[in-house]
Amino acid sequence: MNKNLKLVINNTFAKNKNFFFEKHELKSILNLYARMVSNGSWKDYGLAISSKQVTFSVFKNATENAVYMICKKFKPVNQNLKYSITDSNGKILNNSSSLESLILKTNWKKIK
Repeated sequence: MNKNLKLVINNTFAKNKNFFFEKHELKSILNLYARMVSNGSWKDYGLAISSKQVTFSVFKNATENAVYMICKKFKPVNQNLKYSITDSNGKILNNSSSLESLILKTNWKKIK
């Protein structure tokens, strides 16, 4: 056994549990994803995590860029920008302080 190895338990990243979608947020996103897959609009998804935000990216097929990105900012300048939907160019299509209201108020059939 190596005596120089140390187990680090109290690191700063682990203390802040807001560095991902919470369980109810991820459930809302995956429910939306299941509906959109069942009607043929979406085909694949990906997750990206950084120190500033977590992003759920949606693809029409695996070889293209993301069509939409549902983003959660960890330290937004404005609370209305905590959750946002952006297009592949990063343009904000919709934003809200609540993920559930963002998903409900977005017309997914008309959003381009």
